[in-house]
Amino acid sequence: MKKILPLFVALCCAGSAFAQKTILHCGTLIDGISGKPRQQMSVIIEGKKIASVQTGYVAGGPGDKVIDLKRQTVMPGWMDMHVHLETETSKSAYSDKFTQNPADLAFQSVRYAERTLLTGFTTVRDLGGTGVNIALRNAINKGLIIGPRIFTAGKAIATTGGHADPTNGFRKDLMGDPGPEAGVVNGPDECRKAVRQAYKNGADLIKITATGGVLSVAKDGSSPQFTEEELKAIVSTARDYT
Repeated sequence: MKKILPLFVALCCAGSAFAQKTILHCGTLIDGISGKPRQQMSVIIEGKKIASVQTGYVAGGPGDKVIDLKRQTVMPGWMDMHVHLETETSKSAYSDKFTQNPADLAFQSVRYAERTLLTGFTTVRDLGGTGVNIALRNAINKGLIIGPRIFTAGKAIATTGGHADPTNGFRKDLMGDPGPEAGVVNGPDECRKAVRQAYKNGADLIKITATGGVLSVAKDGSSPQFTEEELKAIVSTARDYT
């Protein structure tokens, strides 16, 4: 069975330092445009951009780097619009919240990010974490670690007891009263502060949990969890900061 290589993964595996041109000789190319796979194709990359796609195996010039993928299938990288790269679902996922520190989340997120890229996802959207997901994005953008392009909201914004309230299910002495810095809001003013804090933290976009979610610890996930005034405050503040 032929191995399918996402295009960006092939480039990463070839090294981060590009020659004058990088030419991929693709045995089979799925370009996302043609109605069927194309055989014996060349993808020419200049810098970090695809300059052209040509029929046949284009010869490289002096200084060019040619990557032989004649026995493989190459395709554009996939996009996943719903990931949480700090953690993964497991039997201990809930109890881990009481034992793991931000540094633990950071180290394991590196592994999850690399695994995500090497399974073919070159761009992801992470709309809920502790804020480590912002640092993860930055490290990938700087070339410090391997991972997909990340668009992240940092922490999702919720109301007290809402889907993204990080203290749902805690006993009272641990529950506390999280506020806008933790992404928990009540009233329009706190909504504005939470959006501004997310912007300050470096979020790419704002995520709110308007209702409960499938894995929510909240009692009921079917009812609205924000007032109309709160939603208007979030939307207008986010628009102001774009």
